[in-house]
Amino acid sequence: MNILAIETSCDDTCIAIINFSKNKHKVLSSIVSSQVELHRKYGGVYPALAKREHEKNLPLVLEKALKKAKYPKIDKVAVTIGPGLDPCLWAGVNFAKTLDCPIIPVNHIEGHLLVNNPKKFPAMALIVSGGHTQLILVKAIGKYKILGETRDDAAGECLDKVARILGLGYPGGEAIYKKAKLFKGKTTLSLPRPMINQKNYDFSFSGLKTSVLYSKVENKAEVCKEVQQAIIDVLIKKTIKAMKDYRIDTLILGGGVSANKELRKQFKKQVKNLIVPDPKFSTDNAVMIALAAYYKKPKKNIKPDANLRIC
Repeated sequence: MNILAIETSCDDTCIAIINFSKNKHKVLSSIVSSQVELHRKYGGVYPALAKREHEKNLPLVLEKALKKAKYPKIDKVAVTIGPGLDPCLWAGVNFAKTLDCPIIPVNHIEGHLLVNNPKKFPAMALIVSGGHTQLILVKAIGKYKILGETRDDAAGECLDKVARILGLGYPGGEAIYKKAKLFKGKTTLSLPRPMINQKNYDFSFSGLKTSVLYSKVENKAEVCKEVQQAIIDVLIKKTIKAMKDYRIDTLILGGGVSANKELRKQFKKQVKNLIVPDPKFSTDNAVMIALAAYYKKPKKNIKPDANLRIC
């Protein structure tokens, strides 16, 4: 069975074709058309502009994906229906409907979770990206419980805003990681670790951004190192607490921020059974949508839901 998957929840136009056979899969093609340069001058994604670019790029990306996969027979089409930016989601869904195949609706967060191809359950999942920061108890594929999530800014959103404050450009996560590497030794700056000692599993990062805004430290590399570490400290402590409370030893890490090398390095020191995707599959891609779709059935009358929940 060949599934063609479409992912347009934000600013990347993604199409992948995956062959599934006897519980194994092979990526026949995976094409991502980035809009980063287009949105850089805005310091973030401009939804109406992103939708227009998706509509222009989807036919081109489809042709590239089909050509790379050597034009296989497509049995089903999978498409992200949420969460994400509403105009962008509509671009993907409307395009999927033109392909004359059964359509499988997919939750974007579940895609980030299942791109890791996890096998052992129960497990804990930390999905951390520009739009989401969630701790999810994974009882089995399709059986999830959100234990905690951000109350304001997501971790990736905080990094983008801090990068904007420091004049480092967009996207912020990569810029801050590169700048932080330039600072050697311990920082003299001490930023807050929001909600780190609270007994719940929720997160909050807007206060961290505000602290940077009023910081008097002029060394940008030092600020970046401290901001990055503050976020990592909170993510690790909350996640480890949840794993201990639920007696779980397996952690699934996903989402764009999970591509951060420092974050991965520190989690590996704390968690023995850590499941992380290839960095190219941490950020938005259509392979993850196809993998999530494999466990689902096609539906009719599909509509996007920008605020779609995983449970």
